[in-house]
Amino acid sequence: MASKPGILTDWPWKPLGTYKYMIVAPWVVHSTYLLIFKEGNERSLAYFLMLPFILTRLLHGHLWILLSRYRNARGNNRIVDRAIEFDQIDRESSWDDQILFTALLYYVAMGWFDIGWHMRIWRSDGVIITMLLHVGPVEFLYYWLHRALHHHYLYSRYHSHHHSSIVTQPITSVIHPFAEIMAYFLLFSIPIFGAVLNGTASMTSVCGYLLFLDFMNYMGHCNFELFPKWLFSIFPPIKYLIYTPSFHSLHHTQFRTNYCLFMPIYDYIYNTMDKSTDSVYQTSLQRPQDSPDVVHLTHLTTPANTFIWSLWPLTIWSRALSWFYGNGFVVTHRNCFEKIVSQTWLIPTHTIQYYVSRQREAINESIEEAIVEAEERGVKILSLGLLNQGKELNKYGEIYIQKYPKLKTRVVDGNSLAVAVVLNSIPKGTTQVLLLGATSLNKVASALALALCQSSIQVCMTHEDKYKKLIRLLHDNKRSNNLVLTRATDQKVWLIGDGVADKEQLKAPKGTLFIPLSQFPPKSMRHDCFYHHTPAMLAPKSFQNINSCENYWLPRRAMSAWRVAGIVHALENWGVHEVGDTMFSSQRVWQASLQHGFRPLSITTTST
Repeated sequence: MASKPGILTDWPWKPLGTYKYMIVAPWVVHSTYLLIFKEGNERSLAYFLMLPFILTRLLHGHLWILLSRYRNARGNNRIVDRAIEFDQIDRESSWDDQILFTALLYYVAMGWFDIGWHMRIWRSDGVIITMLLHVGPVEFLYYWLHRALHHHYLYSRYHSHHHSSIVTQPITSVIHPFAEIMAYFLLFSIPIFGAVLNGTASMTSVCGYLLFLDFMNYMGHCNFELFPKWLFSIFPPIKYLIYTPSFHSLHHTQFRTNYCLFMPIYDYIYNTMDKSTDSVYQTSLQRPQDSPDVVHLTHLTTPANTFIWSLWPLTIWSRALSWFYGNGFVVTHRNCFEKIVSQTWLIPTHTIQYYVSRQREAINESIEEAIVEAEERGVKILSLGLLNQGKELNKYGEIYIQKYPKLKTRVVDGNSLAVAVVLNSIPKGTTQVLLLGATSLNKVASALALALCQSSIQVCMTHEDKYKKLIRLLHDNKRSNNLVLTRATDQKVWLIGDGVADKEQLKAPKGTLFIPLSQFPPKSMRHDCFYHHTPAMLAPKSFQNINSCENYWLPRRAMSAWRVAGIVHALENWGVHEVGDTMFSSQRVWQASLQHGFRPLSITTTST
């Protein structure tokens, strides 16, 4: 929000929230109806194609977001080396408002006033006129409009909202108050309506111009330099005709320089070009790729809610590609904490693939590639935080240590801290718990049962096969005295892993506390019970660049215990692997986490 919000600051459809796109639904239905059921002049292809064009613009924006975050996480050519936090993410979450606004205006123009009703797909003269009108009046008028917006009166009421983002990302370019967007639309409509009025407009010129504006705006705010030096050497005048991301980034850090839209020529003419423009460009080009100290390895989650499944034409192809081509990984996040640089690497596989035996070899190859890459780049710790890592898959990472016995990068599964987090989530005074649904009794469940038995807390189990398996794992009869096979489900604390059936939750007494053992929360079936968060800890405020929830079911600034464990291992410089059946000291890693400022999640949530 601007520091002194002026009139028409908020968007008219703000109260609608996520339902705002319903305002164009009547035109979508109308245009589709006319195309299918009408003939001749009553039909309009241009009118109908507005919907796929809206979706194209949305996809274009998302692709720039992904590219920018990937490049900024890698570090090479990054311009501003600062963090993006949740307040900026919240402020910029309405970036699609301007797409909705443009679509609404064009629907009204075509649907009510028949403007451009029968536009052709292509006209060369219309494309040329649109280009000339942009290079001419639009660039010039924008320069002076932009300078006016930096006058203290307009800046405090409108434009300061945009400049709240010092570190830009592509969608920062379209974050403005409603009144400011209206002014921009009037300006950018000059080329479009100029071509419409003289009868040369086409779908290509209209849609192409809007996509051009999107592309240039997103590129200028992406926070990494992508223009090679040789381009300016071959054609020196290009520096007057097109700006670079570093050029515009200076406008966000210096505020009173580099006002141009896309053509810096007016900053040169009116002497408003920042003197450090060339040096910032050179520095950004020379910035090397980051060498992280910690790498957290993760993978995609399977689409699980109605909204995601509604996008099945895209998600089904994503799943198919990852199914048949599961190799490779990308950098998705970069964080800094106490001189430790951490990155999150993503393996393009989905959760469901870990349950398919024929997929395991490909998954293990991908993990191995990541470990080898980490070793080559001098990574201290690789946190094997895959959601379904297990004995059946890779012996909790042990197969990689056996294959590479001289590995300098330490592989950490993080289960020790997950155990500690669950132990400290159990209310004091608890005398018995129910251990349920831990598929194949994984490492976390087994270690928890052992720790609880040693603390004289009775661990109850209802499945005989899992009970017998756990008895064998514990070995020592003294430890197993507190392990009980029972049919009773009246315990007030349930430790639940994957695979808990809905009907099992219904057997719990009122007020039961469900504590998950895995990174996935259970399905909330009970309104009269409590559901603890999955094993996680709150990151200290000094932990930089936490700008999205690691898992949408966790609160802000919360990080999974498996990820925190890798960071703590690096901070403490323990220099040991945590893989296989060996469990690192839960108490030791817990205390170290607290000493470095991580805090437990003490809040439990009631089912809704």
